[in-house]
Amino acid sequence: MAGMPALTATLRAPAVLRRLTLALLAANVGIVVTGGAVRLTGSGLGCPTWPECTPGSYTATRALGIHGAIEYGNRLLSFVLAGLAILVLAGVLARRDRSRTLLTGAVAVLAGIPAQAVLGGITVLTRLNPWVVAGHFLLSVAVIAAAYVTWRAARAPLPAARAAGTPVPAPLRLLAWLVVAASAATVVAGAVVTASGPHAGDADARRTGLDPAMVSQLHADVVFFLLGLSVALWFALRGVAASGGAVRAAGVLVGIELAQGAVGMVQYFTHLPTLLVGLHMLGACLVWIAALAVLAEIVRPPAGPRAGTPGTVTPGTGTVTPGTMTGRTVAVNRGR
Repeated sequence: MAGMPALTATLRAPAVLRRLTLALLAANVGIVVTGGAVRLTGSGLGCPTWPECTPGSYTATRALGIHGAIEYGNRLLSFVLAGLAILVLAGVLARRDRSRTLLTGAVAVLAGIPAQAVLGGITVLTRLNPWVVAGHFLLSVAVIAAAYVTWRAARAPLPAARAAGTPVPAPLRLLAWLVVAASAATVVAGAVVTASGPHAGDADARRTGLDPAMVSQLHADVVFFLLGLSVALWFALRGVAASGGAVRAAGVLVGIELAQGAVGMVQYFTHLPTLLVGLHMLGACLVWIAALAVLAEIVRPPAGPRAGTPGTVTPGTGTVTPGTMTGRTVAVNRGR
């Protein structure tokens, strides 16, 4: 207990908290990829029950072979996530200047991890019901969003340190929200495609019964819609001279979408090789994060005037508004 004050001081340090929240975000993306590996290697029932791995044992036994090791290894990652989430929340609570967004995000991530574990157990107990498996993935996507919000809040600069830029018009803010909604729809459609395809996680697991070609076409249509919105947003942000951060974020989103679309096309026409399917799952997470990044850049509060900024004169009024160095408005009367 003697070391608790030192640990608390370390956790609340801004640089440490930023690294922890980034690690938490990366770990949540990582568990999606490893969960995909469980399914793609046919190890979904490597541990045939839950919360135990086998009746009477919480660990994988030698008799379960490689599939048991893969499934059990993925389960262990939940404890890594939980540990990171606890450290992040402890660091947030130790800060006196914490924002409501930072605290809410940290609590949401910590709450989402056991929920994920329980839903993962339900997928095993339902013998990999495809709709439950899809829900398990989508809950991971929601937790990734909470982890991104937490990381973003942990690294948010003070208003006076933010890059200046023309305020984004309301229609473009709405467009940014539409991009996020379309990104979410793309992820949902992709989950339905996966639940209807051949990689079920076990040879005996059932599928949705939907036509894979039909749902793949629907998914592609939503992807093209998302790409069109994203390109339009990028051009529009450049047109209104938005901040460099917003323009860059939109450009990165378009680039990731193009790469993700290329991987999706190749995997479809090469009959879904496992390596490309796993890469596509990683790409889905990156598209989602990139869409959230665009929204965060556009809707964040505008920058305040920087210290030492020269005063500006309002035409026709003779009123000078100085920078934050003086923090007051001085009236200049002509002829005095």
